[in-house]
This record gives sequence, structure tokens and C-alpha cells, in this order.
Amino acid sequence: MNGNGGLLEALRELRGRLDPDPLPLETGGVEADRRALRELAGQLDDYLIPRLSAIDAPLLAVVGGSTGAGKSTLVNSIVGADVTTPGVLRPTTLAPTLVTSPADEAWFTEQHVLPGLPRVTGGGSGEPGTLRVVTVAGLPPGLALLDAPDIDSVVAANRELAAQLLAAADLWLFTTTASRYADEVPWGFLRSARERSTALAVILSRVPPEAVGVVERDLGRLLEANGLGGTRLFEVPELVLPEENARLPRPAVQPIADWLTGIAADAQARADVVRQTLSGALDSLAVRVPALADAVDRQRAAAEDLRSMTGAAYSGGLAAFDQGMLDGSLLRGEVLARWQDFVGTGDLMRSLESRVGRFRDRLVAMFTGRPAPDSELRVALESGVEALIRAAADDAAERALESWSSHPSGRALLEEAGVAAAGRLGRAATDLPARSEAAVRGWQEYVLGLVREEGADRRTAARVTSYGLNGAGLLLMLAVFASTGGLTGIEVGIAGGTSVLSQKLLEAVFGDQAVRTLTVKARADLRARVASLLGAEATRFTDLLDAVQPPGDTAGALRAAARAVREHRREIPAAAEGRGALPPGGSTGGVNGMDGLGGVSRGGADAVPLNGTEGREA
Repeated sequence: MNGNGGLLEALRELRGRLDPDPLPLETGGVEADRRALRELAGQLDDYLIPRLSAIDAPLLAVVGGSTGAGKSTLVNSIVGADVTTPGVLRPTTLAPTLVTSPADEAWFTEQHVLPGLPRVTGGGSGEPGTLRVVTVAGLPPGLALLDAPDIDSVVAANRELAAQLLAAADLWLFTTTASRYADEVPWGFLRSARERSTALAVILSRVPPEAVGVVERDLGRLLEANGLGGTRLFEVPELVLPEENARLPRPAVQPIADWLTGIAADAQARADVVRQTLSGALDSLAVRVPALADAVDRQRAAAEDLRSMTGAAYSGGLAAFDQGMLDGSLLRGEVLARWQDFVGTGDLMRSLESRVGRFRDRLVAMFTGRPAPDSELRVALESGVEALIRAAADDAAERALESWSSHPSGRALLEEAGVAAAGRLGRAATDLPARSEAAVRGWQEYVLGLVREEGADRRTAARVTSYGLNGAGLLLMLAVFASTGGLTGIEVGIAGGTSVLSQKLLEAVFGDQAVRTLTVKARADLRARVASLLGAEATRFTDLLDAVQPPGDTAGALRAAARAVREHRREIPAAAEGRGALPPGGSTGGVNGMDGLGGVSRGGADAVPLNGTEGREA
């Protein structure tokens, strides 16, 4: 069987799209999505890719089923050797045991099938998480048996491993008992086999003498009703054994052994089993992969919600800064005191309306008569702006933390980051003061540059020189905070006078239109610098998302990979004509009109899902 390179490459591309984890966020139903992801990745790793890489490799038949179904005893009895350890204590199968012929040992001891399970060979019992490989000379080449843990084990890891092993099988030997054949857990797996067209045989064990034939017929009826008509069905009677771990008498398992031997001996029979299970697994990808892509879309929506919450919080922080910049609050306290030192006392305010030139004369005298206090005003203004930035950043961080804490995905990311880290996220970053200081000084230099540029012509330059470049620059900085909406009482008069005075003095130098333009530019530059600071603060939250979120094209790439698999689906070889029938085995016939082969009568895309009660019927 060759010519499947395109299909194999499509499967490898699909597998590559499952790394890194595409479902890192806590969203509604994410546990079911993650379980589906693990099952898909596991089947690609454990079965689909290895099988297509060596499609003529030996078959793997997994013996799975419920607690107490006698799987280990059955395997020992079929191969005629004590390769597993039955017992009454549960769970009995701690490490799965794979039994193979010496001719096929190399294939199964190397990491071809189930590559994630380390191999244990020889007489070792195997530890949980390993795969024990045992060779039996009497087992025919071409077929291996794997004793799996209980599908309903009290140990969750055992249940997951059982599901993984069944997903890696070419053929299921599903074992149940006369007392538990109508339980829901086994039927959940049988419905999965039906939906994926997995080659299947059912072994009904521990049937009391008085129920022989009766339970078998009822189980056959249930299989038919659940879309599994034609499944190979074997019946093993309940027998009194001389000791706890004794094997069943050969006649009790001879039909199963003969049937398996017939499959192992017939290359075409093995090919049919592979084709059936492989086709069903591939067809299931048409549903499973788009469903996973939808789950990735839900992850992306959750991430966008968190980004939107973060953006809203820091947009609110910028709005708070805008308000503080325009409501006059920066002209309180230290800035007011330094302003009064800079321009004098109320005499200037009272005489402002009569003659602006007098203010300029007194200002020039103040500049030339003693060291100008402009540096103190500049530092006070700088400190005020920095305090406003830090307050806005603290408020935004608190809002973002509250928003994330109220969202399942955000809360989980914060818990993963740890209490200390989450606490730090609720405040501005420790290096914000240094970055704010640098930003404000950069803005002040920008303002001085504006004044210098505007005063480039000879006439304006003379006016600027008469006030001093720093003095004119400070007047422009104060004009940026011209409103007094946030002040009351006497503060309004003082701050209002401050704004008016700075505005008039600037207009005397540059003209009213130029002052308006300069003020708009200075205010916009400061706002842009603060927006950049707050944007950097927001990344402390969004970096948590970036660290786990998969590439943005993951969902689309998964859907494209599923289409590629579907397009190459025809590369699986068709059934050969005129092959010989396999030896008869159980009481029911073969699958899909193929006498002797285990499997299901219908499934895949044509299968109709069942509800949770139909498996318990009668």
C-alpha cells in the first residue's frame, strides 16, 4: 500500500497545528474541548501517523472493557501464556501489556505505535505510564494483543489511558460481562466505535450456564438497535477456575483464538481491518477538527474580551489624565506658589487690563535683577504632571485587575501568575516614576523647541529674548492647563488669573492665533507621551495573554488542514476483489457484507448519534 504521501503530510501538518496549546484560556465548556484536543492529538500520534507511515505493519488489537470483565485472564488464555496478572483487587492492570510474536517484536519495542509510552521488556512488571512488551512464541506474526486498563477504573489516569489505547488500535476486542453488558460506560465507547467505523469484536464473558445464548441474543439485539448490527460477537461462559489467576480452558476461548489467527494469517484480512479503522478515524476528522477550530475561535473571543477590558481601563486612565490636565487642578499648591514667585503678587493681576507692557517690564527686571525662579516653577509643574500620570496609571491598573478578576479566563491567568504578581498588577509598575519623569522632561524640551521655532523671525525673536526662552516656554506650559473647572473659591481666582496672565503674555509675544496653535500642539504632545506610558502599562496585562495565546491564524489553519486531509482521503487503497473468507468465529457475521471481519455495520458520516439512555435498554 503506497501512494499516501500527501495524506500523511496533511496529517502531520494538522498535528503541527495543535502545538502550542490552542486552548489555554478558561472558557465555557473548555474542559470538554481540551479532552477532545487530547484525544485528537493522541490518535494522530499513536495511530494515524504511525499507521500511514507503515500501513503494512502488524495489526494491534486492544482488549478493553469494564472493571472485572476478565480482560487479563482472556489475554492469557488466548495466547496460552501468563503474560498479565489477573486478580480480584482493582485496578489490576497498572501498566498495559502488549503481547507480540518474536517476528514483530522490533516493531512494537521501537517507538512506532504509542510513541509517548516508554517500553519495558523482559520480566519486568512495568510501572504506570509505561508499555510492557512481551513476546510469545505461539502468537502468529502480523497481530499483537494489548491488555488495556479498565475503561471505568476508579483511577482517572487509567480511564484516560484506556481511551488512548483504544484510539490507537486497529481492532477493538471489547469485553463486557453478562451482568454489565447494558451499562452506560461501555456503550459510550461502543457508540464511539460506531461513529468512527472502528473494526470491532465484542466478547461477552462470565455468562452463567443458565444464561448462555439468552444474554448473547439480547446483546446482539442492543448492538443492532444501536447501529452496530453485524458486529462479531463471542460468548465466554462463566467457569470455576482452580485458582485466582488461572487461565480459561482452551475450548472456552478457541473460537476467539481461531478468528484472530485467521486474521493474522490473511494479508488481505489485515488490510481490510486497517482500511476500515483508518478510514473511520480519518472521516471523523471532518467533524472533530472543525469543532476544535470553533473552540479556538471561542478562545480568541475570550482573549479579545480581556484585551478590550484592558484597553477600556487604560483608556479610562488617559481620560482621567485629560480631565486633570484641563480642570485646573495642576495649578494648585506648589505650582501656584512658584507661579507667584515667578510673576509677582496681585499688583500685576490688578493692572493687567491697563497695560500688558508694564508686566513685561517688571518681568524683565525680575529676570535681570536676581536669579529667576523659573526653574522652581518648572520643577513644580513637572512634579505635578508626574503625579497626575501616576494617579491615572494606578487607577487604570486597579480597573483592569477588577475586570480580569470578574472574567473566568482573566481570573485563571491571574491565579496562574500568583498572588504576589496579581497584587503588583493592581498598581502602576515600579519603574513608572522614572519613565514619567523622562516623558515630562521630554515634553518640556518639546515645548521649548516650539517656542524657539515660533520665535525664529527677527521681531518675535526680540520679544522672546526680552522674556527669556525658558520664561516664554513656562508660560506656554501653563497655558496647556488653562481651564479651572476643578477649582473652587479663591483657587478659581488665583488659578484663573494665572491662566489669563500666561495667555495674555504669550499673546503679547506671539499673537493670539499663534498662541492657540502652540497650546494645541503642546497639549497634544503631552497627551501622546502619556498615552504611550499608559500603553506600556497595559502590556503588563496583555503580556499574560501573549504568553499563552496561539497564533491568530490557528483556527483557520486547522480548518484548512481538515480540508487537506479530506482531499487526500482517496489515497487509502480500496478493497481488493475476490479475497478468501476468514475462519468463522462467533455467532454473528462480518461487517459491511465482509464475512469473517470484525467491525461495525455502519458508522462514520452516516451514523446517527444516540442519546444517553438507549445503551441501557432492556
